[in-house]
Amino acid sequence: MDRRNFIKTGTATTGGLILAANGVVAATLGNSSTLAISPDWTQKGTPIKHSWAGLGNVDQMRWILRRDMQEQLAMCHKEIGLKHVRAVGIFDDEMWVFDKNPAHFFDEKKRDSKRVNWRAPFYIFDSLVQMGISPVVTTCFTPDEMKTNEKTAFDTKANISPPRDWKEWEDFVKEFVRGLVDRYGIQVVRNWYFEVWNEPNLDGFWTGGKEGYLKMYQVVYGAIKSVDPSLRVGGPSAARTEWLQEFLDYGANSNCMPDYIIGHIYNNDSAGGGALSPFDGPQQDRENKSPNYVAGITRGARKILDEASFKGEFHMNEWGLSWHPFAPVRETANEAAFIVKTMSEVSQLADYFAYWCLSDIYNQVGYGRETFHGNYGMISMDGLKKPNYFAHQLLCLLGDKKVPHTGANLSDQHNAFVTRNNQGLQALFYAFDINYKAGDAPGSCQVEIDLPDGIDLEKVRFHKIDAKHNNIVTSWNEMGSSAHLKKDELLHLQGINQLTADNKGVKIEKTAKGHKAVFAMQNPGVAMLEVDYVG
Repeated sequence: MDRRNFIKTGTATTGGLILAANGVVAATLGNSSTLAISPDWTQKGTPIKHSWAGLGNVDQMRWILRRDMQEQLAMCHKEIGLKHVRAVGIFDDEMWVFDKNPAHFFDEKKRDSKRVNWRAPFYIFDSLVQMGISPVVTTCFTPDEMKTNEKTAFDTKANISPPRDWKEWEDFVKEFVRGLVDRYGIQVVRNWYFEVWNEPNLDGFWTGGKEGYLKMYQVVYGAIKSVDPSLRVGGPSAARTEWLQEFLDYGANSNCMPDYIIGHIYNNDSAGGGALSPFDGPQQDRENKSPNYVAGITRGARKILDEASFKGEFHMNEWGLSWHPFAPVRETANEAAFIVKTMSEVSQLADYFAYWCLSDIYNQVGYGRETFHGNYGMISMDGLKKPNYFAHQLLCLLGDKKVPHTGANLSDQHNAFVTRNNQGLQALFYAFDINYKAGDAPGSCQVEIDLPDGIDLEKVRFHKIDAKHNNIVTSWNEMGSSAHLKKDELLHLQGINQLTADNKGVKIEKTAKGHKAVFAMQNPGVAMLEVDYVG
């Protein structure tokens, strides 16, 4: 499926910079450079949202029928604060929402007739509720019984046409939501989110165009609100976060104002400048070789919402460095660095950022065979946590107030996220390289950060994510890169696949103004320092 058309650019080097053909300049940090961070510890800090935690993605709802998928979700709930899980396909034919009645097998007239059946969706929601996780119910795709054409998405052939009859669709959605309320109670379902379709601005996901989508949204909105007006309904869930202004205007003019807004963005999603996307930033950052496209789209979306005085939540419920189905660089420390970088810049501008996606249990364009195969997930099919998963774990260790800082050799690719809370101080450092490819040898740099007096030097915690530390893909490669892990191999990898500290990797020195922490980190890579207060 040709999901995007994006600019392919070559690169040329000059001095200490990498100059892309589109003119974007990406700063590099040489091995002899020192990344120096000087926080203003006299400041109490600015409250921040942990928007990277709370919402996560699974490829399609049907995977949650599997025990291993449920085990991975339970792990995410425990370790990275997963509270809501989103997946498409609740109305897919593979969910049997229209299915035959076995009692009619011997009746030739009724044998092939179908009835509505919510058993599979209910089993999924039963499992999530039991885990303490609330679903984001994405009302797609079109059951075969209700389609208007044969267009489909994915290898699973999910139908992407508008329904044949809007009243029939309204009643279908209404029956579904009433069933949810009857089964789980209105107080539980009020904690859920309802999302109308997925990326309707792409022909590969919706054939009804913008007008057809807005009609779909209005019908679904009315159906859900007729069950209970307080249930939360949102959209437009468009790729590149398009259609925002039109969607807000339609909601205001058609008495169906969304309760929350949904956007999607990948850093290589610019499609030759992304002219239809909201964007706030330099023009050169609109290109896919810029490290700042996700941040620019997020700022642009936030600007539109603020100018419209929109008071609801904003969810960037799909995002990442690359939309490509096969991208081995996603399984490197560079992806972890990109996650930290982007969250340090724009985490305040949305209520949730849901990285795409949680698991390699996935088959939109083929079912993975190898242990690691460049897929979207932060967790492998065997339940092994990748560097991007550990990036989320480290983000969750940050405090609740962001502390301003200055420094030397800082750039949009090499910097830090500095916070504090009642327990102590936290600094999360990142070295990202927009031109890095899987298999490239990492560089290194020295890092130092000023620390105040009043800290407990006996309570220091230090973590790294790089080619050697907290990197299960490296461990797998060192074992021989087996496509199918034997039981003992899997047990070994599982045994070492926990976020592991490297407290000996940092040195803290006394200075005239307090203290200074000094350490080396790889580029690309992530490092985190936590220091508690005395007492």
